[in-house]
Amino acid sequence: MVKENLLTGGSIFVEKRNHCVIYPANGSMVAQSVERRNKNWFVQTKIPSDLIVQIKDKSFHLHKLSMVSRSGYISRLVFHRNGDNITTIQIDAIPGGANIFELIVKFCYGLKIKATASNVAPLYCAAHFLEMHDDLQPGNLISKTEAFLSYVILSSWKDTFRILKSCESVSSWSKDLHIVKRCSEAISWKACSETSASSIEDNEVLVNVMTDDTTKLNVKKLSGNWFFKDVASLRIDHFIEVITSIKKRNIKPELIGSCIAHWTKKWISQITVSKQKSKDQELSIQLHRVTTECLIRVLPVEENSVPCNFLLHLFKIGLIMNIDPRLQDQLKTRVAFLLESCSTKDLLVRNSTTLFDVDIVVQVVEAYVSLASNKPNSKMSVVGRLVDDYLALVSRDENLVARCFYSLVNALPKEARSCDDNLYRSIDMYLKEHPDLTEEERSSICRKLEYHKLSQEARTHAMKNDRLPDNIRTQFILVEQINMTRLLTSAGSSYQRTKSQTIMKVSKGVGKSWMNSSQNEMEMMKQEVEMLNAQVGELKQCRMELQRQTKKSVFC
Repeated sequence: MVKENLLTGGSIFVEKRNHCVIYPANGSMVAQSVERRNKNWFVQTKIPSDLIVQIKDKSFHLHKLSMVSRSGYISRLVFHRNGDNITTIQIDAIPGGANIFELIVKFCYGLKIKATASNVAPLYCAAHFLEMHDDLQPGNLISKTEAFLSYVILSSWKDTFRILKSCESVSSWSKDLHIVKRCSEAISWKACSETSASSIEDNEVLVNVMTDDTTKLNVKKLSGNWFFKDVASLRIDHFIEVITSIKKRNIKPELIGSCIAHWTKKWISQITVSKQKSKDQELSIQLHRVTTECLIRVLPVEENSVPCNFLLHLFKIGLIMNIDPRLQDQLKTRVAFLLESCSTKDLLVRNSTTLFDVDIVVQVVEAYVSLASNKPNSKMSVVGRLVDDYLALVSRDENLVARCFYSLVNALPKEARSCDDNLYRSIDMYLKEHPDLTEEERSSICRKLEYHKLSQEARTHAMKNDRLPDNIRTQFILVEQINMTRLLTSAGSSYQRTKSQTIMKVSKGVGKSWMNSSQNEMEMMKQEVEMLNAQVGELKQCRMELQRQTKKSVFC
């Protein structure tokens, strides 16, 4: 299907959604064709060439009259060299290079050219570079490519992305001419209104150029993330432009955060940095560093707008890429504020040497503790349970070194845990999976355990647990014996306090035999208490000896 629109000085035929044919007005010279021979282009006319345009190592053999009448830029260069029979000019900086200039040459010689979604942006930029305005000749190339951009391509969802892709080769020109901005605004408008421009088939005519009739698009309500895949195909600078434009519109910040996470997962989720870096790797790291910093700056600031797990992954990438320390701290603080409402799965970040990256979780927990000290309504106990659950999960990793596990155990203050049962189970599991730990490493890991915060079941298990270091077990047994002594002593004094009541009961007819048996029981209990006191003394001596040995080993 073909639609025709007549413009002043020429016409545009819109064939399919993503391309059109531009017919220029009759120029000063019409060529039969433009032929290419190796790195040279020749215009087939009856008049000899008097202008050579060189673009790097490629040459175009042209005519001054045809090019000067269309291009203000070439006109200045030619008349600057006035007097030469054959003028040679060099224009290496033209956007799009020789391929785009070939289309411009055809246009200047009255030949039809095909503008597509993939070449219209470079063609538009090159037309501006060559100053092909309507002042020189009505219906010049700038106005025609502008019409194609404005009324055809920007009304098509898929073609808008094709334009942005083509802008990568003419980046500075496309930004200066606001092509990227116009595409970004079109994408953001369609994303926010949930209009599916991609639902139109490629063989349908989308827009009639220069018509007053409004083209009706097929509107289809889609799920909120329907545009993620297309937006994730953009280069970082174009992606940032689109996200910035979307943020200005009425769209949920959670959707923006998820879109950024989707783009990050596709482009920079798998990053490896070797110790010996080549020049290419250095450039790649620098690019990833700038990219990561741009992503952090464009994140929506609303609460819960970005998933905690994604922020943690982004924080890890930032550490690897050695980004700006201020952005690192900003990201770490943001994750720390989310700890009170996140789950264990949110803290799981894969690592190369271990199953999960524990070090970044330690940094975030330490940041939370620092923030919570100035926050009276902080939920430290909630974070304590979260960390203990995370410890239980990572304790089974046989590659997790004692230093990392110890750092996470000690990242929280004592008041964060009202009960140490979960902590004890995690420590016991870690000791079970790492039997080769030294006595010093095991002691460091277990140092946070507190006897009075364990349930009776956990205490009993700990005192019989061979995996615990000897000093910890001795300490638990000692405290247990002391508590039993206090209990029994309290029981003995209770018997003494009720002696008068017993005599009263005996005097009322209970009998002497019962009183004698009670006295015998009390004597036996006193003997047991004395034996326990002796055992406590021995245990204290053992403990002191262990402490002396530990000090010697530390100073050796």
